[in-house]
Amino acid sequence: MIVSAHWEDAPLMLSAPAAGTPLYYDFGGFHRRYYQMRYATPDATGLTARIAAMMPDTEPLHQHPTRGLDHGAWIPLMAMYPLADIPVVQMSMPTHDPQRLLALGRRLAPLRDEGILVIGSGFMVHGLPHITRDMMLHGTVPAWSSGFDDWAADALARGDIDELAAYATRTPGMPYAHPTPEHYLPIFITLGTAQNPEQPARTVIDGYMAGLAKRSFQLT
Repeated sequence: MIVSAHWEDAPLMLSAPAAGTPLYYDFGGFHRRYYQMRYATPDATGLTARIAAMMPDTEPLHQHPTRGLDHGAWIPLMAMYPLADIPVVQMSMPTHDPQRLLALGRRLAPLRDEGILVIGSGFMVHGLPHITRDMMLHGTVPAWSSGFDDWAADALARGDIDELAAYATRTPGMPYAHPTPEHYLPIFITLGTAQNPEQPARTVIDGYMAGLAKRSFQLT
């Protein structure tokens, strides 16, 4: 089950569950080969029904009939599971409210006990409008990127959910690190699914790409 920064929709929506549902190419200006890539996952009807049953009556849920995985989902999954042999459901991100996203993650937590991986797909720093030539060509890391990453790493290591939720006013590098917050917010879905969100998270990927922090973490 994956939530991507590239699908913000309310009411809450689930992707089409049929086997081989076509991908959603939500980007422009690239070579045509990228629009010919395929990631034909198996039928996910059972997983979709399981997720839908976890939602309360007060959370309207829409089953999208045709929407496939967007590139915030299929790009990382293609690297992780290149055979595309695992059923996948994508859920929309219905709000920018960290507390509501945490609550949604708590609803999904039992999936982990069933062996289902829950992924929040975004980017720790996503200041695309502020990328410079030096960042692109030489990997120069600006202070607004390293500052945000250091702050997030510290809060994750301490399990400080309140600090992470106060990113808009407490974080070095804002608003350059996230001119809009959608690439940061999937973090709260995954934190909500943890057995104890206040336990330290384990960083599994760190470093920078074009000067932007790409920290990824895993929760127990």
